[in-house]
Amino acid sequence: MATTGTTSSSNRASGSITLDDVAKIAGVSPITVSRVLNQPEKVAAKTLEKVQHAIALTGYVPNLLAGGLASRKSRLIAAIVPSMANSVYAETITFFSKLLRESGYQVLVGESGFSEKQEESLISAVLSRRPDGIFLTGINHSALCRRLLVGANIPVVETWDLTPTPLDVVVGFSHERIGQAVAEYLIAKGHRNIGLVSATDHRAQIRQRAFIEMLAKHGITGISVSHVPLPTNFKAGRDGLADLLDNGFGKGAVFFSSDTLAQGALAEAQARNLAIPDQLALVGFGDQPYAAYTYPSLTSVRFDRAEIGQRAATALLSRINDEVTRENVIDVGFEIVERQSC
Repeated sequence: MATTGTTSSSNRASGSITLDDVAKIAGVSPITVSRVLNQPEKVAAKTLEKVQHAIALTGYVPNLLAGGLASRKSRLIAAIVPSMANSVYAETITFFSKLLRESGYQVLVGESGFSEKQEESLISAVLSRRPDGIFLTGINHSALCRRLLVGANIPVVETWDLTPTPLDVVVGFSHERIGQAVAEYLIAKGHRNIGLVSATDHRAQIRQRAFIEMLAKHGITGISVSHVPLPTNFKAGRDGLADLLDNGFGKGAVFFSSDTLAQGALAEAQARNLAIPDQLALVGFGDQPYAAYTYPSLTSVRFDRAEIGQRAATALLSRINDEVTRENVIDVGFEIVERQSC
């Protein structure tokens, strides 16, 4: 969607799908479209279906603020994250919001709960308030979400992932490379018996696939895998490790899709009197603040959450102000931080 260059504010605003556009596509009057949106019970079934199809086709979102603003700018930024209970997302939003507040914007945060349907609902709701920009977590969105965002024609920053073809700008890191790097790290440490405890969200599954494929390239197959439900918590970590151990996983190393799961697994290992890392080595993901202070301290994959938030805010402000941007794919990288658990 975005390339290096400038776009005027007036062009961006005039490029949004309007009620008149929907009316033309549906072959009805603008008044009929308005009635469908506000009093659908008063519209004939065939007309209702025709207008609703045009709305879905164009990604049109009614402007609840029409006529209510002296300026075209709402000074509102919408941010959608999977969960605010997970501190890794909360920390990113904290730095994101701080920079935007300093520039005169307020951030409205919504939780998708790792659900595409919920993300669709949130995007539709916030677009009706005409935000000046949107922060999204991840790059995988439903077809409807994409139509809504393209139809709104406002700056969008996707985060926590990478793609060469973002909707507008993406700020994140490669989950595929993380999976590969952790596999190579464990192999270099001499591990051959390797397990995985993972959540089922899309990004965790990318890491899992890359992790298993890299191990297979080194001749390590038959990986023990335990999947746990979302949102993850300490209990799920205990349960995930218990599942591996109760199904025959012996001395070896386990990669967890979050530090939360890994910390729960530490408790399960200690309850079973397993020596860490001699009998069981653990690697987490996210390098949460407590990772360095667990006992034993937790080896984890670190990425700069503050940088993601700050660079996402900077990118949105640049797009809102029609400034020339040199890149629309921003890779913040990652590193494996080795501690006592591995």
